[in-house]
Order: sequence, then C-alpha cells, then structure tokens
Amino acid sequence: MKYTKLPHTDIEVSKICLGTMTWGKQNTQEEGSEQMDFALEQGVNFFDTAELYSVPATPETYGSTEKIIGNWFKKTGNRDKVVLTSKICGPGPYTAHIRDNGFAKEAIIEAVEGSLKRLQTDYIDLYQLHWPERGVNCFGLRDYPYKTSRKEAENHVEILETLDALIKQGKIRQVGLSNETPWGTLQYLQAAKELNLPRMITMQNSYSLVHRSYEYGMSEVSMRENIGLLAYSPLAQGVLTGKYLRGQKPADARGILFPNYITRYQSDLVQQAVLKYESIALKHGISLTELSLAFINQLPFVTANIIGATKISQLKENIGSININLSEEILAEIEAVHHLIPNPAP
Repeated sequence: MKYTKLPHTDIEVSKICLGTMTWGKQNTQEEGSEQMDFALEQGVNFFDTAELYSVPATPETYGSTEKIIGNWFKKTGNRDKVVLTSKICGPGPYTAHIRDNGFAKEAIIEAVEGSLKRLQTDYIDLYQLHWPERGVNCFGLRDYPYKTSRKEAENHVEILETLDALIKQGKIRQVGLSNETPWGTLQYLQAAKELNLPRMITMQNSYSLVHRSYEYGMSEVSMRENIGLLAYSPLAQGVLTGKYLRGQKPADARGILFPNYITRYQSDLVQQAVLKYESIALKHGISLTELSLAFINQLPFVTANIIGATKISQLKENIGSININLSEEILAEIEAVHHLIPNPAP
C-alpha cells in the first residue's frame, strides 16, 4: 500500500480508501466485516462512510452502514487502526426522511451525535458536508442550475463555527467538503482564514475516466490551496469495469438492481469511451478496472481513491490497483480518448 497525509495534518492515510455505501443494502454485517478485515490486512487504513448510507437511501436503511462499522469496531477493537470519515447529508427530497434544516447549527450537532452513536466511537477523524445546500451541478447535472439554485448560499461562518465547537469538544478532528464547487470552496477558505476557524482540508467529488470535470476548476483549487481530492465513483458505478459492455446485464450488479442510479453512465458516448479505454487496457495487459483506478491513483491532486465493492474478489482487484504504474505511453493513449470524447458522463 502507498500512503499520504491528509492535507495540513500529520494524519497518515492509505491512497486507497474503503468506500462503504452498499453495506446494509447489498451487503450484510458479515460481508461488511469481511471487507474491513481484508482491507486492513492489505494496508488500507482509511474508511469512508456517511449518515445517509446505505444507498439507495430509505428511512429503513438510514444509518445502516455506520451501524455495521460500529459493530465491527466493538467486536475487533480496531478503531485506533482506522482513519474514519463520515458526512452530514445535504437537504432535498432525497433526504426528507432525515431532516429538513440543512446545515443549521442544530442539524450538524444532531448529525454528528447520531453518527458517533452508530459508529460506537468517541470521534470522527474527518467530517464532511455531503453536498451544498444551495444547489450546484453534481449527481449527474452537467451545468450550473442557475434557474433553480437558491439565491442565498450557506452561512459559511455559522457552519464553520459549529464545526469548530465540535472539534474543541473532541468529537471530530478535521473537516472537509463534498460535491462542492470552486466558489463554495473558496468561501469556506476565506471565512476560515479571516476568522481563525477550521480549514476545509479535503474535497470528496466524483472523478473517473468518463467524468473528469473536476479538472475544470477544482483541480487548480486543490493544488494551490492544498485541498486533497477524495475521488468517489472512480469506476463510474461499475461501468468502468466493463461488466455492462456489449449488452451484458449481470443480475447482481448495482446498475441492474437500481437502474435509476446509473443512468448518467448509460449514454452512447459513455459506452464508446469505455470501449476505447478497454482497448487500451487489453493492449497493455491489464484490466479495465486496473487502468481506471491506476489513472486516478497517480494524479497530483488526489489524496485518496475511494473504492467500493460488494464482493471480496472485486475489493482485491481494486486495492491491487495501487501497484499498477501507468507508462507515459498509456497516459498518452488515455488523453487521446479524453480529447475525442471529453467527460461523456456529467
């Protein structure tokens, strides 16, 4: 395994981060525990979760993933071996069963307290805002929704003051953002600097070979402000494994079980791009999965690559991608496809 540090801290994390959002929906307690055992054995010490999980979110499964992790902590005593992240969900119809007051002070406190209880821990190493309150282009929305986005933005100062109090209480250690834009990120950084409040140190945004829009603005913010990308959906909901190519419909695949959650990756352009990336992988004797993950692992603005799996065999291949080094020839071939079909999935 390769390691780095969370920006602006001495907290060492594995470059591969274990994603957990299927636990409690597609995976049982036993399977989640098996994945955590295996990941830790492979040197993965960075686990990502959220109060929202498992996904698709329902009132019945709210917090189920955190409960699975908490039960594992209690059984194994491995809490001190893991750098743990969680998130407060953003507002909207999708989370109406959780709360409707966004990132208000009482909402953040309630969310943190609930996560700590489910996770059976006294602290969360990195606490993130899952998505902005105001409405931005994420989750398959390509362009900024200026017609429907809230005119009032989040109260960045109040949010940071609330997080600061939780840090001083020892309940969280560091804070980060998710699905945020350059403008929103800089608002948080400016408020933190001017008022001596906690600094956002990471950004958890979608990034894959078919969705590289992070490079349109956020990658520069990442590098100049030292905010590390925690890349999620690096395999584009499994599309970049190739398992849906040529009409394949594996019965237990997420895209078949929950088809509404994969529509952004089903266009003809996405399929064309994936076929071209598959050809590159085959030419160089690696799998499409390895190509897709290794490309992200070596990017200079990436702190960690969040991989998720429902089977140990998938998890093994995903973690193993850390040992794949892409040559300049392969990188040039990837860029040629990207130039031809740039960001086909929003």
